Amino acid sequence: MTETTGYSGSGLVLVKNPHLDLLEEDVLYHLDLGTKTHNLPAMFGDIKFVCVGGSPNRMRAFAQFMHRELGLAGDAEDVADICAGSDRYAMYRAGPVLSISHGMGIPSISIMLHELIKLLHHAKCRDVTIIRIGTSGGLGIEAGSVVITDTAVDSSFQPRFEQVVLGDVVVRSTELDKELAEELLACSREIPDFPTLIGHTMCTYDFYEGQGRLDGALCSFSSEKKLAYLRRAYDAGVRNIEMESTAFAALCGMCGLKAPADHIPTTFPSSNSVKMVKTLIFSL
Repeated sequence: MTETTGYSGSGLVLVKNPHLDLLEEDVLYHLDLGTKTHNLPAMFGDIKFVCVGGSPNRMRAFAQFMHRELGLAGDAEDVADICAGSDRYAMYRAGPVLSISHGMGIPSISIMLHELIKLLHHAKCRDVTIIRIGTSGGLGIEAGSVVITDTAVDSSFQPRFEQVVLGDVVVRSTELDKELAEELLACSREIPDFPTLIGHTMCTYDFYEGQGRLDGALCSFSSEKKLAYLRRAYDAGVRNIEMESTAFAALCGMCGLKAPADHIPTTFPSSNSVKMVKTLIFSL
């Protein structure tokens, strides 16, 4: 069964779950928030940008950076973790920008996204742009480049996210916002010595075997077979590899969120990548 993306002309964040209307309270358990315990429209109704990334420390640093760049009152060092009551994710805000960690891998980011999307829906946010900022493994590109994802593909190089629901395989599209990707690319040109490109991102379920690494606890393939696979990936348009993009693209697309992703094939995201996202936020 294939499900298509859904966008509303109102700009509201969609949820496609009729059961939510029957709940007296929607508890966003892993975010330590809820519709009865918190006034979500007051807390988040003016959010326009959501930036997500794997590491809590990294997303705190991004929130501090945006706090300073936006010229907000108070000390950027004092940004508070809105999800402090939970040890699963960290969430910070700087004006209209929300910065959230998602951990590693599809299961972790999908849990966070389900609750984040419901949060934005309950808060009645409109015209929200969500961007994933993350590290990745580059494929045939210069180290330190930023890859802006136009399409997330699976390990067979197909633009799909397969979710097993009650024993049935549900296939969802992983196309991302092409116009927003081009805007990010244009923003990158304002930063000198900053190699940036648009390409496909391959999402795997595993860091070791799934990405063809030879140094895991298990390895059943040769280095020659690994290189042949990576060449096929490159020929299919893949320019980097990570473990979240298909779930990110599918969930955001289904719920009407404009979503690109930018990935940095280095150990940590560069300050230039953060500046590129800042430039986009200031331009929209």
